[in-house]
Amino acid sequence: MRPKFTGIVTSLFFLAAAVPLYFKGMYIKGENKQMNITWALLMMALGGVGVQHPAHEADVAAALQSAMNPAITAQQTANPDATQNTAGGNAATPSPGASPGTEASPGTAADAADTAIHTDPQPDAPKVKGIYVTAYSAGGSRMTTLLDLLDKTELNSMVIDIKDDAGYITYKTDNPELQKLGHPQPFIGDINQLMARLKKHDVYPIARIVVFKDSVLAKKKPELSFVNANGSVWTNKGGDSFVNPYNQDVWKYNVEIAKEAVKLGFKEIQFDYVRFPEGFEKRAETLKYTKSNRPRVEIIGDFVKYAKAELGPLGVRVSVDIFGYAASVPAAEGIGQDFVKISKNVDVISPMVYPSHYSTGWFDVKDPDKNPYATIKGSMVDTHKKLDPLGSYKPIIRPWIQDFTASWLGSGHYVKYGKQQVEDQVRALKEKNVDEFLLWNANNRYTAGVDYGK
Repeated sequence: MRPKFTGIVTSLFFLAAAVPLYFKGMYIKGENKQMNITWALLMMALGGVGVQHPAHEADVAAALQSAMNPAITAQQTANPDATQNTAGGNAATPSPGASPGTEASPGTAADAADTAIHTDPQPDAPKVKGIYVTAYSAGGSRMTTLLDLLDKTELNSMVIDIKDDAGYITYKTDNPELQKLGHPQPFIGDINQLMARLKKHDVYPIARIVVFKDSVLAKKKPELSFVNANGSVWTNKGGDSFVNPYNQDVWKYNVEIAKEAVKLGFKEIQFDYVRFPEGFEKRAETLKYTKSNRPRVEIIGDFVKYAKAELGPLGVRVSVDIFGYAASVPAAEGIGQDFVKISKNVDVISPMVYPSHYSTGWFDVKDPDKNPYATIKGSMVDTHKKLDPLGSYKPIIRPWIQDFTASWLGSGHYVKYGKQQVEDQVRALKEKNVDEFLLWNANNRYTAGVDYGK
């Protein structure tokens, strides 16, 4: 172990070297893209193990990644034509409607989930190889092209926005609870017709529900959100608002959307943005919102446990998207994501392991985007290592992988993604005994001629 004084001096040295580079930065296509060396130096200053494989507090990682380059956050809101808007305790689960921080009453569904044997509610489901589909695509002419892609390849599933990144419910609903808090939009003109088309083409349907990033609900019900000192609803740099994970009315609302999706015929519910905003720890004491003294990691974990307990009896799988690097670092206390706590209470975990979202040095790779095979393989090594101790509670690992070109990384740091790059990712997954995956392209334009394997 390093002497304490030496460690402090070393940290100050690297921090002094990193800060000027951070502010100097270089700007690419209007996005703040700091040099990769800044990231490495900051990691050392903050106690990381070095350039080859940063390992440090995950909430610091989330904040730094977001600050250094908005494009490398796993979930960002941007013009999809300019960048890719990608898919991110032991206490009893609070009862819906209970005061924040209180324990669930004995006998609730959440309590039962703690003692139940983990079984797959969809035992006849295929090995899922899917694509992301926006509500616009699902309700428009592009759906014909996407169904044709699935008919002609090994792909067999679609992840469709049912509650999108803005917070809109994407189809007409007569549910009074959803109308009360939501703002349904008919992006999908006829949801029942859509479900019939999916069934006809033998597509395994997954409903994507963006949970705590919800500008629609935050604007409609500011008391369910985070409020600035002047009374305005807080927004991030992208203009997006989040609703409060401590508030169980928010839990109930999102689970109610999920229950309706089950009635429509979806076989799986995929929750996204199951977290607090990036860098929340820096503003947690200045914003106004309902809260308790319980850690954010416990609150997020309890929401997942509650959702699984409510939805499991309906025979539907529950999955959660999570930052890919969460498998490689300790719990992200700032945003409330603990890879293991979340994974223990879902049927499927989907880490977003896009090579473009890893900085220099991860998995001994200089430019991860240019080496998708090594990056994906390294991420799966860490994922298995993190989840293997769960034993029978280990969920299906179904990563999100990259089918888009990350040109925002700048010349020399990215490659154009096509057939080879997608196949390299699939091959890396298979070699690490992961045979399910989801492809992300914000525009739903997927590479032709790819061999996705059997």
